[in-house]
This record gives sequence, C-alpha cells and structure tokens, in this order.
Amino acid sequence: MEKQQHSILNIAVIVAALGYFVDIYDLLLFTIVREPSLHGLGVTDAGMIAASTKIINWQMLGLLIGGVIWGIMGDKKGRLSVLFGSIMLYSVANFITGYITSVNQYAAARFAAGIGLAGELGAGITLVSELLPKNKRGIGTSLVAGIGLFGAVFAYFIYQSTEDWRLCYKIGGGLGIALLLLRISVAESGMFHTARSSGASRGNFLMFFSNSKRFRKYMLAILIGLPTWYVIGILVNLSNRFAMQLYGPNTVDSGKAIMYAYIGIATGDILIGFVSQYFKSRKKALYVFYAMSTAAIILFYSPFNSNDSSMYLICGMLGFSTGFWAIFVTMGAEQFGTNLRATAATTIPNMVRGALPLINLMFKDVFQDTWKWSLVQSGIVTGIIVMSIGVVSIWFTEETFHKDLDYIEE
Repeated sequence: MEKQQHSILNIAVIVAALGYFVDIYDLLLFTIVREPSLHGLGVTDAGMIAASTKIINWQMLGLLIGGVIWGIMGDKKGRLSVLFGSIMLYSVANFITGYITSVNQYAAARFAAGIGLAGELGAGITLVSELLPKNKRGIGTSLVAGIGLFGAVFAYFIYQSTEDWRLCYKIGGGLGIALLLLRISVAESGMFHTARSSGASRGNFLMFFSNSKRFRKYMLAILIGLPTWYVIGILVNLSNRFAMQLYGPNTVDSGKAIMYAYIGIATGDILIGFVSQYFKSRKKALYVFYAMSTAAIILFYSPFNSNDSSMYLICGMLGFSTGFWAIFVTMGAEQFGTNLRATAATTIPNMVRGALPLINLMFKDVFQDTWKWSLVQSGIVTGIIVMSIGVVSIWFTEETFHKDLDYIEE
C-alpha cells in the first residue's frame, strides 16, 4: 500500500488530474459557447459585450470568494472535503446552467460554478504534494495540471461536435458526478491528520498578513503567475484584433487560438515537472519557461507573425512556454506549513485569476483609452511590465524543491 501511495500515478494523482480536467472544461466552456448561448437567450449583438462581461465578472467573483472559502476549509476540514464539496457544487451549477432562461440566471449559475471551481486545483495540488515524496511531488503535480488543462481542448471539441451549448454544460455536470465515485478511493493526507492533532491554528487566512515574512512569500507566489494570464487573457484572447494590426484582414478565431494555447499549456505543464526534476530546482525550471515565454512574446509582435497560420502556431508556443501553472501552484503550496498549505494553494491561483482585471485596466484603460496608445504598443509595454514583475518575484522566492513539508506555521 505504501509503495502504491508513493507511485506517481496513484489514485490521488489520478483523481486530482481528472478533477482539474473537469474544472478547466467548465471554466473555459463559457468562453467557447459565449455567443451561441447568449444568442439562444435572446441577447442581440449590441448587448453581447455587456451580457458576457456581466456573466464572466460574476464567475470571477465566485472564483475569488471560493478560493478563500475552500482554502480555509481545506486546512480546517481536510483536503478531501474540498475535493468532494467543490466537485459537487460545480457539477450541480453545470446542470443548472443547462436549463437557464435569462442572463441574470446565467450569471447566478456561473457565480455558483465559480465558487465550486475555485477549490479543485488547490486541494488536489496540496493533497498530491503531501502524499508523494519530495523527489516525486513536482512530477506528480505537473501531471495533475497537465492532464487537467486538456479539459479546455475537450470542451472545444465537445461543442464543435454537438453545437448544443446546453448539452455541453450538462455533460460537464455528468463528468463531475462521475468523479465523486472515484474520490471515495482517495485517502486523506497524513500531514493533515498530524496538523489537526497538533492543536495549531488551521486555515487562518489572516495569518498571511499578520507576519511580514509570510506576507512577502504569499505576494511573491501570486506575482509569479501573472504572465500566464497576460498571455491567455490578452494576447490569445484578443488574437484576432492583434492580427488586424499586425498583418491586416484575417479569419483568426479566438476560440481556436485558445484551444491551441491550451494544448501548449497542458504539454508544458507536464514537461516542466521533469525539467524541475532534472535541475533539482523549481526556480531554474521557471527561469527556463520564462525565457521561452519572452521569446514567444517577441515572436508574437515580430514580422514572423504575418498570417493566420503563424498566429495559431505562436499561440500554441505562447501556451507551451507559459505551461508553468503546475510548478507555480506547487511552489505556493510548498512555501507554507501544513496548517496553511491548502489555504495558500487554493487562494494563490485564484488571486492570479483575479489580477487579470487589473492587468486589463493597465492595458486598456490606461495605455489605450487615457494615453491613446495602439493595441500593439499597449500589449508590448504591458508584457514588459508583467514579465519583469514575474522575474523579480522568482529571484526573491525561496527554493522549495528539497523542502520538507511536514511542519506547522506558528
């Protein structure tokens, strides 16, 4: 049993990976079915932006709130409680989304789904990190994220084959319920049991702000993840608009660009675990992927990006080079003691997601609307700022590859 639990492909890794697969399927599904679903509710083209912005903002709010709720619960009640509760919530929310009849109902359902979706990755990464030995946990968490991120590709092809957005949401709900049956076989982390019996304060979110060293580690862990959402939220999401400025009239489909990017991200997330293992360092692996990200961003704005085919290729490269989500979340989990680990691993990625509106504020409201810069100029400067913040954050972050995780935050 001990040997099986320490295997890279143990049941915890499999359940966490499949859980994140369904999580990403649901998270990206709205982006993929946005226009047909809103048209189906009677929204006109003129009201499309306002309706879609309202829904995505409510989903994002759900992610931020859910990140804190599930993180605290993961440290107070256990990692498995979060896996069970979050899967149950977003599965039910998915089913409900398949039957909504108005934009307000859509927003409410996505808010509930956002709360549920916020818990899956952090709980899975925490559980896998604590169950696997230190020389295997980087590869284990990379497999969780890498396999999970293919959920975005699956969502794209499900919609392309069915062209029924309501059915797509119902399928997501069914996948989640199926996961609950697998979850029964997963054992709780022994480190959590030790922390619970120690009597130490568990899941106290305010502890990140009550100690300067902890606060510094927490903020650095968040800032490392910013480039991922600059790439996905701005470059890939607006690839058709960038194409217009870079080489003129085009037929770029941003949904297809996102699919190629997520194929790249998933592949990169699997590979980075082995790169980290090779260097025996989380930070060196991050530097490698940051260097590739920088090269891909330069290529995005270069004369090489001159047609739709090159745009899709570069979006795939951007995705691959920002496939450090797994290591970024793993490092966040490894920075803190067992009594705060789930709170850290769950809130950190959701804080990064929540930072996208701030990046967009700089990119659009400041650079384009106020300073009257072009889309390309704004994108370049935003990229320089975000990547610079990320590099500095890695530099000041503690190396955690060899760190023993069995300790309590005082």
